[in-house]
Amino acid sequence: MLIAGVDEAGVGPLAGPVVAGAVILDPGKKRIKGLRDSKLLPAPAREELAAEIRSRALAWAIGVSDVAEIDSLNILHATLLAMSRAVGGLTTAPEVVWIDGLRCPPLDYPTRAIVDGDRLIAEIAAASILAKTTRDAVLVDLDRSYPIYGFARHKGYSTREHLAALATHGPCPAHRRYYAPVIQTRFVF
Repeated sequence: MLIAGVDEAGVGPLAGPVVAGAVILDPGKKRIKGLRDSKLLPAPAREELAAEIRSRALAWAIGVSDVAEIDSLNILHATLLAMSRAVGGLTTAPEVVWIDGLRCPPLDYPTRAIVDGDRLIAEIAAASILAKTTRDAVLVDLDRSYPIYGFARHKGYSTREHLAALATHGPCPAHRRYYAPVIQTRFVF
């Protein structure tokens, strides 16, 4: 059975897009060793696994919802949209789609939401790794445009450094306008 695993990265941060990965592993190939939830892997291991997933998966794709979509739709609907885009980008049609979490986007395939799926299902773990490494690369790029925020270090999460930069400089276009710490800066967009 061709299973597309889907997971996201970037629901909680104050800045940057939400990114979803979709991966169909090749059932005819040997398993990729070391697949697990991206949050349990150090960055160098994630990068190595991401390269291996891209080269060995039967199909993979990334879907993104940008900050404007997050602000207009809300993070839940923007995440489901990114997941739909990822599945829609697959070059091979899955038989089923298994998604990490509690909700599934509307898709043209049978779907199943699996809580902690990134720890249980290889395809979902692979998707989590691609989503996380892709999103991290986007935040490193954003850091070049907005170095005062330190995006390359904290990837947009609500760290002491990030909150201090927000308090001092206000938000930039990469920030999610309706997240409480951004609203609390009281800067005008």
